[in-house]
Amino acid sequence: MESLSREPGDGRRKVLAIGRDLGGSGLLRGLSDGARTELVRAENANDGLRAFYERQPDLVVLDLELPDAEGLDILGTIRALSDVPVLALSGDEEEGRVTALRAGADDCLSKPPSQVELEARVEALLRRPRQGDLRPVVLTDEYVEIDRVRHRVTVLGQEVALTPIEFRMLATFVENPGRVLGHGQLLELVWGDRIRERDEVKLYVSYLRRKLGTAADVDPVETVRGVGYRYRPRAAENS
Repeated sequence: MESLSREPGDGRRKVLAIGRDLGGSGLLRGLSDGARTELVRAENANDGLRAFYERQPDLVVLDLELPDAEGLDILGTIRALSDVPVLALSGDEEEGRVTALRAGADDCLSKPPSQVELEARVEALLRRPRQGDLRPVVLTDEYVEIDRVRHRVTVLGQEVALTPIEFRMLATFVENPGRVLGHGQLLELVWGDRIRERDEVKLYVSYLRRKLGTAADVDPVETVRGVGYRYRPRAAENS
């Protein structure tokens, strides 16, 4: 992991670039030449996630073609941890860009991008207001423990393998115990948009329920007919 700023900790906006090609090719180096931006570079997913938590960047530029992990999985982990803007770089054309946007990226460019356009997109995303700070790394209640950095979930001590969407959905429920979440809210909180049909929400809730039930014979997600879903851990049930 390499920091390209002259004076770290001076209050400038931090940009984390994850990918082998983002530093050596000169892309984004122009950002560190000014007085307002600190560029932190990580060449792989493992270093990138560590830098993300330690440095708490204001923006992430993520190459989806990483040597040690699936780029979309890393995008899902980042999105579960924070609402930090993410600019994804895809080797595919339109289909790859659309997939990245639907997975939670705020913007996406095809590779190789021009240095001028890449820096302009970064500057535009840095101007957007943020909704909140870094979310807790570990979420726990009487049912589950969710480790966002390791992308690990245990239910009553039993580890459960979840897809990125299932993971974000469970984290969203755990962050909102006892609260009814409508289909539109879940689309926005889990997928980052309201373009999809409500049937997709129902489908993934059923996937999540099945996995929780198979692993630990629990079903803390209840249907509120005509409205949405409510997550009721034991503490909420007894309140």
